[in-house]
Amino acid sequence: MNVNFHISLPCKSIEETIKFYTENLDIKKGRSTDTWVDFNLFGSQITFVLAEEFSFQYPFYLLENEELPTFHFGVILDSYEWEKLHDKINRWSVDTITQKTFFVDKNGEQNSFFVEDPNGYHIEFKTFKEHNEIFL
Repeated sequence: MNVNFHISLPCKSIEETIKFYTENLDIKKGRSTDTWVDFNLFGSQITFVLAEEFSFQYPFYLLENEELPTFHFGVILDSYEWEKLHDKINRWSVDTITQKTFFVDKNGEQNSFFVEDPNGYHIEFKTFKEHNEIFL
C-alpha cells in the first residue's frame, strides 16, 4: 500500500518558510494564503500555519553516541536522491549534522543527516542500505 501523510506545524514567518523550502530544499509549494502554506514534501503534504508564538522544549537523545534532536520529521530517500540532496545542502548550510551511518552491519543500516529550518524544526533525511529493512 502506498499512502501519503499530512502534517501541520506552526511557523514564525510564512515568507521565510516558503523561501527555505523552495530555494534551499527545492520543495514545491502548493496552495497558500497569508496565514498558511502547503508543500509537497516528497509526495506527502506538509502545512505551515502562522503562529504568533510557539515553543517546543525538546531535548536531544543519543543514538550510537551521536546527539540527535528528539523532535524531528523527515523523509526516506533512495541512495541516489539522498546523495544528491546531501551534496546540495552541504553547499549552503554549515549547520547540518555531519553525515552519519547508523546500525553498521545490522538490520536497518542507514545514512542520515539533519538540517534545521527557519522555524527551528529539524528535518532528517535518511537512506537505508536495504530498503526492506526500514521497519526491522
